[in-house]
Formats: sequence, C-alpha cells, structure tokens
Amino acid sequence: MTLVKELEPIQDIPEDVIFPPGDLYSDEPPLETELHLEQIMLLLKCLKWLWRDRNDFYAAGNLTIYYSAKQLKSELFRGPDFFVVLDTERKTRKSWVVWQEDGKYPNLILEIISP
Repeated sequence: MTLVKELEPIQDIPEDVIFPPGDLYSDEPPLETELHLEQIMLLLKCLKWLWRDRNDFYAAGNLTIYYSAKQLKSELFRGPDFFVVLDTERKTRKSWVVWQEDGKYPNLILEIISP
C-alpha cells in the first residue's frame, strides 16, 4: 500500500524562472537536547551500517529540505530530524534541494518528539 503519490519531475520549466543555487547550506537551529542528538545519530549509524554495501540512498538528520525554489528560509519551516531518500547517489550534501535531485522527495521523514 502506498500512502505517497509519486510526482512527475517538471519537464518544461519556463525560462524566466530563476532558481537559487543548488549548494544551499542547511538553515536548521540547534537541537533541543543531547538525547535528541543521540537519537538522530543512532538512526543514522544503524541505517548506514545496515546498508553499508549500498550506494543508492541518502540519509541525513537535522538538515533542511528545499521543496520549492519559492521556499523562504524561516524558523517556522524546519527540516526533519531524520530522512531517507532511495534511488539516489550516496554522497555528502549541504542540504536536500529537490529540484537539483531530479525532483526526488524523501521516501521517509521522521520527527522525534522531545520529552
């Protein structure tokens, strides 16, 4: 059962659209607690160990996801605590910029509840 609708990448982008650069830095505020950080690190380390022989995914924590070129940096819109994108190159990124990643959105987004 799929709960997410697959979106087609935008094929015809008008020439007057100006996209921000694709190497935008994450704009996330500091984490709430040390436990919060440890939980994110545990998720990342476990997944990367489990998939250590794979190079077709990206996993990150506390990193901004830029869904749209119109998205403004704002503390009202914060990146998730943890997310995973499948069928993409496993490399270091400063943020996840959807329009620079062939229109790929995260397959999993997880938010950790603070005590």
